[in-house]
Order: sequence, then C-alpha cells, then structure tokens
Amino acid sequence: MTEEFQGGRVFFSNVRRSLEEEDEIRLVSVGVDIGSSTSHLVFSRLVLERLDSRYIVSEREVFHESDVLLTPYADDMTIDAQKLGAFIDRQYEIAGLDPAEIDTGALILTGVAVRRANSRAIGDLFAAQTGKFVSVSAGYGLETPLAAFGSGAAARSIREQSRVMNIDIGGGTSKIAVCEDGEVLEMTAVDVGARIVSFDANGKVERLEEAGKRFAQEAGFTLELGCILTEAQRDAMVEKMADRLFEALSSPRLSPETAELLRLDAMKNGRKPDTVTFSGGVSEYVYNLQDKGFGDLGPLLAKAMRQRIEAWGVVIERPDEGIRATVVGASQYTIQVSGSTIYVSPLDILPLRNVPVVVADTASDDDNIDVETVAESVRAALRRLDLHEGEQAVALCYRWGGSAMWRRLDDFCTGVRKGLEKQLANGFPLILVGDGDIGGLIGIHAKEEQKMDNPVVSIDGIILKEFDFIDIGAMLETSGAVPVVIKSLVFPTSAALGRAEAKVIA
Repeated sequence: MTEEFQGGRVFFSNVRRSLEEEDEIRLVSVGVDIGSSTSHLVFSRLVLERLDSRYIVSEREVFHESDVLLTPYADDMTIDAQKLGAFIDRQYEIAGLDPAEIDTGALILTGVAVRRANSRAIGDLFAAQTGKFVSVSAGYGLETPLAAFGSGAAARSIREQSRVMNIDIGGGTSKIAVCEDGEVLEMTAVDVGARIVSFDANGKVERLEEAGKRFAQEAGFTLELGCILTEAQRDAMVEKMADRLFEALSSPRLSPETAELLRLDAMKNGRKPDTVTFSGGVSEYVYNLQDKGFGDLGPLLAKAMRQRIEAWGVVIERPDEGIRATVVGASQYTIQVSGSTIYVSPLDILPLRNVPVVVADTASDDDNIDVETVAESVRAALRRLDLHEGEQAVALCYRWGGSAMWRRLDDFCTGVRKGLEKQLANGFPLILVGDGDIGGLIGIHAKEEQKMDNPVVSIDGIILKEFDFIDIGAMLETSGAVPVVIKSLVFPTSAALGRAEAKVIA
C-alpha cells in the first residue's frame, strides 16, 4: 500500500480514499515467518474502525494458512531461495491473491534466516513489496517475546489474572517467557531444539548442530554425520535435552552445564507459573495435533517436556497460536494532525522507512537529569530488541517531564547520544519521538548547540510502543507537515491487537 499526499491528507492510492473521511478501512495482510527449521505464511483481512481521531483493529479474519514448509537449504548454511520462492508463490496462488493486492504485512526472519547471505536472498523475494512490509530480523531477545505475544500467553495473563509461562520449542532453540498483566516479566532462550539432529529416510544423521554433539556426549555416545542412532540412544539424548530445558525454566540456580546452553540471561524462577502453554513446531506433538514425523527429535522431546511439566504440578493449556505463534498479521493505521513542533536536518534525510522503535524510560520531573541514567535506559531498551550492536537506525521514543531549561536539554541530549553511541558512530541519523511539545527544542539543541554531525529528526506528539515501526515521509511543501505512519505487529486473538498510526506532524 502506497501513500499519496494531496492537500495535506494521506490517501491509500490504490483505492483513492482518505482516512479522515471514512469510518471503516479494510486491509489485506500477510505474515511470513521464515526460520531455521520451518517457513509458513498467514493471510488475513483486517477491519479498522474509527475511534475518536484514530482507527483501531476491530476484526481480524485469517482466510488462508499456508502449509508448513521445512525450510529448504542449498547446503548446510544457505537457504535455497529458489525453492522458498516457489513455495511462497504457490501460497499466494492458493489464497487467490496477486502480491499487488496485499496492503501490508510482516516478514519475520529467525535463526539462520537472519544470516547476511540468507536475509539478502529472502529480501529479494519481497523486493517489489518492500514499502508495504515491516521486516524483522528477530534475535533471541525479540523472538522470545514475539512467541509469548503471538501464542496468546500475554493476553491469557490478563484474562485469567495469572502467571503464564510460554515455552516455544523450535528446531534449534527453545524460548521461554513468563507473562503477568500482559507483560513479559522474564525470558530466556536455550540451545534445545527438535532439529539439532535430523535424519534421512534411512535413519542416518544428515544434519548435526554443535548442541546435538554435546547432548550425545552427555548421553554417553559420539554423534557424527552419517551414523545411525539406536532407539535407546535417541531416548537417552532427548532425556538430557529435556532435563536441561526444564532446569532452565524452573530452577533459580542453574548448573554450569545448563548455563552454558543459554542464549539470553537466566531467569530468576522465583515462583511457579499458574499455567504453561507450548508454541513452536514441537507444540504440534505436545497437543497431539501432529502424528507424522519429520526426521527429527520433535515427538520425543514433546513427550519428555509434557511429562516434566505435569510432574511439576502446573496446568498445561492450549495456546491461541502454536506453530504459527510468531507469524504476525499487519499494521493498522490512523491519522491525526498535531500542532507540535518538529526539527529535521537536513531535509533530504527523509523519507525514512520501517525504522524499529525502542522505548526508553527517561521520564524525570526533577530539575536535574542524570546523563548516565538516561544513557543506560537507552542501552537497556536497545538490548531488549537485539538492536544494541548499532547495525541499523532506530527511533527512540521518550517521555519528557519538567521544564525545558538549557541544562536539562543538554544533559538529556548527552545521555541519549551516549546510549545510541554505536548507531551514531555508524552514521545513522538521530531519530527522536516524544510524547510532548518538546521535539523541536530537543532537535535544535542536539544539532545546533551540541554540533552533531549526524542527521537529526526530532518529532513529538506521538506515543509509541516496543514492536512498533515507523515511516517518516518527506516534508509536505504546502504545510511543512511531516506524515508519520506507525506500524504495529498485530497478534491474533491477543487482548490488545496492536495498532499503527498515520499522523501528520506539523
């Protein structure tokens, strides 16, 4: 879906309609999840209804769920983009859609799909739709909460006022998240997955990860490509895997062997959850939704983990989404007009597309703003979304409290620049989004007073959330306004379906 600006309004050019003049908008969305082990698509229709000055998702209908494809590889490291592309084309055909009919969507890359060669090849498959898609390369810090929200665990914690743990067991890793009141309180990821060893039709090992070798050694045997495991060896190996995974999600103190398997920090595990849900490919076996094997350890691992959770005395419930937990729907859009100030320098830095949002807790009503506190808040926000390496631009959402004295502005800008040090060192623009009428002053201070070399885009009057992405369009000549589209991931059947906003910021 492309935006076209006429007379200061935002139009969907494919239907020539203005968001300001309609009470209901209908969009076609696609979610694409490409991971180390499996790939699949979900096609949805979204209905957006006007609520005061913006639109919210009022209805989400899934009208086609693709088959689940074992992600094809040209060799052990590179995804076969040609086979993957043929699968994707076939799913559009089955859904009865031309790619040009898609209004919006999300492309989620996880595991080996994130690697540079793979992500470039996959990106080429969607090149014609780049402007419509939110693309997310999900590291473990992002993939874990995505699974928690997508599975419905976060929403369940609100509905049932309970502590809900979601265990997402995939091909290479397991992601664990604990939710209360709709938020992810704790999470971790462990090198335990169904396809750390996979077998051909004759039972020979055809793919082997380092974690697979490790668990085989723990079980008392050596594992190599081409060898055949006995039933007893498979059972022994899976028991070790399940023991390590259960320890990671239940014990407040981990053994060195389990700690070495973590991809994120260990959880506190201070108290049991009230409910456990499973998602990811292995969940199909946990809930007896699949009886076919795919040459891996999935069925055995599912059985072993279900036994441990039941013995733990925690209720196991079905998730809202299992294997498709990280497939997201689409964005939703609203339009508002703000009279707040903005600052953009240089003007040709715009437009910016699909910039991930990080939300830092910077609110302070004190006369003094502590530079290091601001900087660490920004760094923590980056780490939560696996953006701390500074490899792409981010939009920092902040809250401003108190006066706009020179010293407070200076300390705030200094703290933000320290927190975003890696992004700025790589030449990315400083993109700031505030909730008050302070954007222009902060932008001017960073550029003019602190003599920043990087481009500066500072807008205000907007409240963002983590998992949001924003597009900032070029300045409109007629009004000096900047159109801003905020795209949110829409999780099926969640308590808060997500949102996105298109605002015109003057």
